[in-house]
Amino acid sequence: MSKKTKAAIVLTVVTSSIYFSGCGLLGGDEKAKIDPPSDLSYLEEGEKVDVAEENAEGEVTSSTSTEEAAESSVMTELYLIDSDGYVVSQTLALPKTESVAKQALDYLVADGPVQNLLPNGFRPVLPAGTQISVNIKDGTAVADFSSEFQNYQPEDEMKILQSVTWTLTQFESIEKVELRVNGYELTEMPVNGTPVDEKGLSRKVGINVDTSGITDVTATHPVTVYFVAQKGDNTYYVPVTKRVSNKVNNKVEAVVQQLVEGPGYQKNLLSDFTGVALLDEPSVKDGQVTLNFNEAVYGSFEEKIVSEHFMNSLVLSLTEQEGIESVAVMVNGEGELVNEKGETLSEPVTRPENVNTISF
Repeated sequence: MSKKTKAAIVLTVVTSSIYFSGCGLLGGDEKAKIDPPSDLSYLEEGEKVDVAEENAEGEVTSSTSTEEAAESSVMTELYLIDSDGYVVSQTLALPKTESVAKQALDYLVADGPVQNLLPNGFRPVLPAGTQISVNIKDGTAVADFSSEFQNYQPEDEMKILQSVTWTLTQFESIEKVELRVNGYELTEMPVNGTPVDEKGLSRKVGINVDTSGITDVTATHPVTVYFVAQKGDNTYYVPVTKRVSNKVNNKVEAVVQQLVEGPGYQKNLLSDFTGVALLDEPSVKDGQVTLNFNEAVYGSFEEKIVSEHFMNSLVLSLTEQEGIESVAVMVNGEGELVNEKGETLSEPVTRPENVNTISF
């Protein structure tokens, strides 16, 4: 997720899917910031949010309203590992704190405060007992871990790099991440020896990187696109960084191409882009990209309906690209499309403020 993602104070959004309405998919205005306003209220350690409910007679059983509960929490993206091994953002309402970057990493630690909040099939990425400090200066977050950080399985090494980097760079004041253990800078990871860029880690490291079918990585460049994962009633979006030939110069066309090609060898991921093709070259103006597709956009719908998964995957993927803020879609040159809820998509769609939001 890019810096375009906003953080909001919302408690009750269902995990099963992300719906779009108006000009956005879960709208919001306030960006995630490291230093929250001075008038915020805070939860004490271990304190629970008490939400008002009504009993069978309609009587209120708690004096604390949903709005009051929201004021004591902040929606934070945690990049956790799902049952298929993908690093996936899950957005949870965490207690308000002045150290939201440190708190986000604390919630990546196994057997830590996130343990009772984990969605089914998900697990934290950092070893149990890991202690963390975070210092932010000039756009770089220095994450210093205790010795327990080194107690991870070899197959989790890249997942840790990706999770820590993407979790921290959700905040607008963080562009890069440096890693340390007990105060000593890491030039390579301690288990498998994966090099750590001395200039700092950014989202350029990719996430759930797929290089299948690529023989010369130097002749390609990365794009991150979003596919759908479904586990029972739980549906969420998985970012996958794929490699695109350097001969493909148009970044929008590159993203659409990868969505149409689908997840490929990536297991248990779905796409609503079968047979979809662009009829014209994409138009980008003032942060808005306009796309004209063929009728394959309608998929299996008998009527001319655009699926939520098509739109969500498209918008999430395109707004990862610098300079793209919203997406307008046409079919055979005609706009005014309709989604599954019968709503007309009369305005360009913007990126959701939070992706894969969890409700308990």
